[in-house]
This record gives sequence, structure tokens and C-alpha cells, in this order.
Amino acid sequence: MSKNSIVIGVDLDGVCADFYGRMRQIASEWFERPIDELPEEVSWGLSEWGITNPSQYDSLHRFAVTQRELFSSMEAIPGARKYLRQLSDEGFRIRIITHRLFIHYFHATAVQQTVNWLDSHGIPYWDLCFVKEKTQVGADIYIEDSPENVAQLRGRGLFTICFGNSTNRHIEELRAASWQDVYDMIKAFVT
Repeated sequence: MSKNSIVIGVDLDGVCADFYGRMRQIASEWFERPIDELPEEVSWGLSEWGITNPSQYDSLHRFAVTQRELFSSMEAIPGARKYLRQLSDEGFRIRIITHRLFIHYFHATAVQQTVNWLDSHGIPYWDLCFVKEKTQVGADIYIEDSPENVAQLRGRGLFTICFGNSTNRHIEELRAASWQDVYDMIKAFVT
């Protein structure tokens, strides 16, 4: 396989963008609790912050995106910009794959914030896909943090690097603790 034909499917939240860090700040405001009462280490669904059901999460998420510009106000995960640029410069095709359109009636806002964030952080990409079922998007390598998505992608035999965080500690190798790890794993895969 030539590097110029390899597509790397890259998730955004929790992989390139510090979703949990920014969401913690917003949740502190939403729940009117001091931020240090909200643990940094969370599980999928954020129950550690007091979220007990999907409706409650949806309300917080809607507030975060529509009132606090969540998708354009997150910090970048250290190394994401550097290593994605390096991979792009080496001829890999970067395809951003994200599922940010899951709450009705704010799709335009979510898309605009996403594009603004990618551009303002200098993240290179050829394609931008908003899709829930990431197995439906063709890529040769996937970088993902969602335990469910990692399992689905790997279940289809797709080369998937789990970008490690507290929500996916139970996921087995290949796991990356940093973008340097991601880069090294990709280079080992293609050689």
C-alpha cells in the first residue's frame, strides 16, 4: 500500500479535541458546582458528574454547544496538530470522522463550530464526515476513543488504534497514550 493511498480516519472529541476538559468546565457551570468537585477521570456517559440519564446528558450537551460553543472552544489534545500535519506532509490522507449531529435542530451550529475549530487549530484534512456509524466511512486506519466505536471497527477487521483515556481503559491493544504513540503505530503498520 502506498502512503499516498492510505486514508486515516480520525475522530475529533477525545482524540484531537479535549472534549472532557472543556465539558467539565461547562458542567461545573451547568450544575452550579465547583469544578474541583467534578472528577477529571470519567466513564462513558459522565455519571461521575451526576448525569443519570440520556435526557440529562442531552440537555447539558445542547447547552454546551449552543450557549458555550463547545465544538469551537475546546483545547487541542497535545500533539494532534503536529502529528496530523506530519502524516499529511508524508502523503497520508486525513479524513475527520465525527458524530456531532446527534441532537436535533442544531446541526448548522455544530458543523460551523467544527470547521472553525479545525481551521483555527491548523488541523489538516481532506474530508470531513459527520456520521454515527463510522464503519460506513472508508478508511484504512482509524483513530478512535469511543469504546463502542473501537469495538465496532475492530469487529469488522479494521485497523483501529484506541486513543486512551479514562472512558476506555478496558479496551485492549492497540492503545495510544499520546499522539507520538499514534504516529509510531501508523508508521509500523505501513512498513
